[in-house]
Amino acid sequence: MVERSCAALIAEATAAPVDGWGFGWLDGRATEERPPWGYARRSADRMAAVDAALDIDTGGGEVLAEVPQPPPLLVATEAWPPNVAVARRMLRRVGGRVVQVAPRSRLPLRDASFDLVTSRHPVDTDWAEIARVLRPGGRYLSQQIGAGTMRELSEAVLGPLPPPATRHTAQAVAAARSAGLDVVRLERATLRAVFHDVGAVVWFLRKVVWTVPDFDVDRYRPQLERLYARIRAEGAFVAHSRRFLIEAVRPATGDVGSA
Repeated sequence: MVERSCAALIAEATAAPVDGWGFGWLDGRATEERPPWGYARRSADRMAAVDAALDIDTGGGEVLAEVPQPPPLLVATEAWPPNVAVARRMLRRVGGRVVQVAPRSRLPLRDASFDLVTSRHPVDTDWAEIARVLRPGGRYLSQQIGAGTMRELSEAVLGPLPPPATRHTAQAVAAARSAGLDVVRLERATLRAVFHDVGAVVWFLRKVVWTVPDFDVDRYRPQLERLYARIRAEGAFVAHSRRFLIEAVRPATGDVGSA
């Protein structure tokens, strides 16, 4: 196999599309362990048992489109315009409706409209809004990004970082309870992620923008060149993603947001 230059790998990854929320471009170039709880299966099981479900930050609708038994009412929200178009195409197959929203805005949905709210890797979790749109007895199921995820990769580009201040599970539990929800499940996992070439790193940083929030290939080219040399010497670059599964229920009686 002819070894490709750093510049060629970076150029290829820079030109590749990053819309939607699929990671197929990384096949053969990077791997990441899956959490043990099987979020997609759990989400599908919950949806098969309800009449109305909402998926927040649906991305390109990739997870939702694979639900075998979607509920009669299925709504998804997404804030990034390129993803909205992808999600609308994807979710036609399951009868889902996609609502474009502004980041960190109130959901344009009625109170107590849904039996189930789901979200895989939400950008932010507005617990008060989730509680508002859930029906009494309804539940929220979410796989979230944990504190310090991909820290090794962030520091390889940015240098040493302070301890993470957000995305701790204790913060999520406290916020859910403050919104009047009862947390009924909490699971955590640390997962090994392996990048086999610098192109995979570039594509990942373009897509998962919070890893290096101001990422730009030209700005960080020296760091990328060092990563290229490191991968050549060691065979791969290893980082760790952190995930947690949280499930919360709106009490069947009483007002939410009063805890």
